[in-house]
Amino acid sequence: MLKLFKFVKTYLPLVFGAIVLLFIQANADLALPDYLSRIVNNGIQQNGVEDPLPAALRESSFQRLLLFTDEAAATALQAAYSRVDAGSPQAEAYLAEYPALAETSIYVLRADLDEAARQELETAIIPAWVTLSGLERALQDPQAAERLGAEIGFDLNRLPPGTDLFQALAQMPPEQRARMLTSMQGQLDALGDNMLRQMAIQAVRTEYEALGVDLAAMQSAYILRTGALMLLLTLVSIASAVGAGFLAARTAAAVARDIRHALFERVVHFSSAEFNRFSTASLITRSTNDVTQLQTVTYIIIRMVFYAPLLAVGGVLHALDTAPSMWWIIAITVGVLLVMIALIFGLSLPKFRLMQDLIDRLNRVLRENLTGIMVVRAFNKQPYEEKRFDKANRDLTKTSLFVSRVMAFFMPSLMFVMNGASLLIIWVGSHRVAEAAIQVGDMMAFLQYAMQIVFGFLMMSMMFIFLPRAFVAGDRIAEVLETPLTVTDPPQPKTFPEPFRGEITFRNVSFRYPGAEEDVLHNISFTARPGQMTAFIGSTGSGKSTVVNLVPRFYDVTDGAILIDGVDIREVAQADLRARIGYVPQQGVLFSGTIADNLRYADESASEARMRAAIETAQAAEFVFSRPEGLGYAIAQGGSNVSGGQKQRLAIARALTRQAPIYIFDDSFSALDYKTDKALRRALREKAARSTVLLVTQRVATAMHADQIIVLEKGRVAGIGTHAELMKTNRTYREIALSQLKQEELQ
Repeated sequence: MLKLFKFVKTYLPLVFGAIVLLFIQANADLALPDYLSRIVNNGIQQNGVEDPLPAALRESSFQRLLLFTDEAAATALQAAYSRVDAGSPQAEAYLAEYPALAETSIYVLRADLDEAARQELETAIIPAWVTLSGLERALQDPQAAERLGAEIGFDLNRLPPGTDLFQALAQMPPEQRARMLTSMQGQLDALGDNMLRQMAIQAVRTEYEALGVDLAAMQSAYILRTGALMLLLTLVSIASAVGAGFLAARTAAAVARDIRHALFERVVHFSSAEFNRFSTASLITRSTNDVTQLQTVTYIIIRMVFYAPLLAVGGVLHALDTAPSMWWIIAITVGVLLVMIALIFGLSLPKFRLMQDLIDRLNRVLRENLTGIMVVRAFNKQPYEEKRFDKANRDLTKTSLFVSRVMAFFMPSLMFVMNGASLLIIWVGSHRVAEAAIQVGDMMAFLQYAMQIVFGFLMMSMMFIFLPRAFVAGDRIAEVLETPLTVTDPPQPKTFPEPFRGEITFRNVSFRYPGAEEDVLHNISFTARPGQMTAFIGSTGSGKSTVVNLVPRFYDVTDGAILIDGVDIREVAQADLRARIGYVPQQGVLFSGTIADNLRYADESASEARMRAAIETAQAAEFVFSRPEGLGYAIAQGGSNVSGGQKQRLAIARALTRQAPIYIFDDSFSALDYKTDKALRRALREKAARSTVLLVTQRVATAMHADQIIVLEKGRVAGIGTHAELMKTNRTYREIALSQLKQEELQ
């Protein structure tokens, strides 16, 4: 299949465009679970508060925070916030957002604070916020105060009534307060960064409530804003998917078109030797079914091969970033999927290869039955042919069912893995949420990432299902395209001398069919001159048709040479050679279309007068012009709506339409009655008076008036001469003649 990559090179810009769109789609799809996590964690659980660094806080809270920070953090905190006093000119801008400003001063976070400073300040303020929040709750709960006192070595319940704890802490010696903060920091470190951040955000939310901030409006605004971003990402994903699908489909269709064209062009240039290697049914299957397989897999490769790994790998990275502690669930899921894909690939590949061969066989049996239906009926072989077709059909069905069963097993197994992974994530994730190691939104995002990973591997598995069959189809197509041609044009073809006469000389010609062990023609030598008719006669299998088929180079000679006007035909272009030959095969072949279309097959520029003259010479005028349509009469595929004799005469008329200097009639008069045969030969002598005529026939009556008769026996020339000469000197010819005609008819 890789040998056919050259057909994709032309469309690499389209492929690159599709990859870019798929990259955008994958990133958009991978971002959606993160936004969902934000809505759950920040929007629902935290009322839209997502930053542990408050945008504003009361003066009392600000001063208390300074008690729980070291000197460097306190300096950074004071530098990051600006004081706004109640009733000051600056207060007007903040009063609507922070109603508490009407009664107390507040500290507002500076807008020009850079990201690095924010991160540094956030790291310092989170422990302070958690400590302050814990102390404030402890003051309202004696039991909590007792527990906290035991942890920090300071019994809060022993404070005198009415004592302000935070004033006491402010008056505490710096060394004692530092020891207390160190003890508390050790307790905070045991909680973990995630829990500390959540606790700090809860403290910020409490502070916002104290400032009079409308948390419901903040929550709604956050959810709507995040939801709008999710909707935008979804639209981007949809647009990218549609664009990538369009480019992939366009590329796949164009590649399939080019492959079909290359196949047809290659087959058209096949000689008879190549046609003997590939059956007609196989060539049809390769040009249709196999190309369709490649078109399908080209689309899948562009659409999935680039997208699925991005989704799977990106999902793994995002999942590990969301909940690193549950990495083993992803590892187990991916491992099981890889084992399943390997099993399916191993089971399917041999069967897909077999299926293509079985399709060839089914097509061959069906084509033979349709072509030979009259023979089948004449010999009452319908039951036999039904059994033959049934066997081919059942073999294909059996193989197809095996592959279908493998696929049917795969989908439920995949759903089992997917649902099992979901249950495991929920079960483990719920415990992690209870331990405050992760949040609910993180668990939901992890679950979605796991599904995206499974979906990515599903797409890759579907690709592996199609790839084996496509590899087989690609190899079969490449086999045709890479088949060396036995009849080719020379690198620098010669031209025939002008004026062209058409004298044909066989010089010691021997020929052996490809793969045969011995020659079928031996040392054939003769000359066919312009204005003369050279007839070939002999028993069945003597090599008559083989001799004349060497002239248009349907095969090339094994030894010796064929010259036309002194030029070896292997040294000229095939098109130049065949343009000078009017050829009529043993079986008259007509194409679907009108009679005129079939005649113009020999010469597209042929006038109606020339076609009429050719029809009259071929003795076809009676049945052609007796119809109302005349030359416009429609011929069915294969000429099935005309008789065998009519088909032969139309084939002869087609050759005569070319007005060629050389005519080859390969047993073309066999379906004609003697009267029509005689009339046709008489007219042919007048029509082709200056042409070289080669005539293969079984009839002595057809050959006896030829200028030269060549008698063939077992691939050798048994005699050359006129009818009278051969009757006297050649025993083989005389036996053939006497077996067909009476003595007086041979005079």
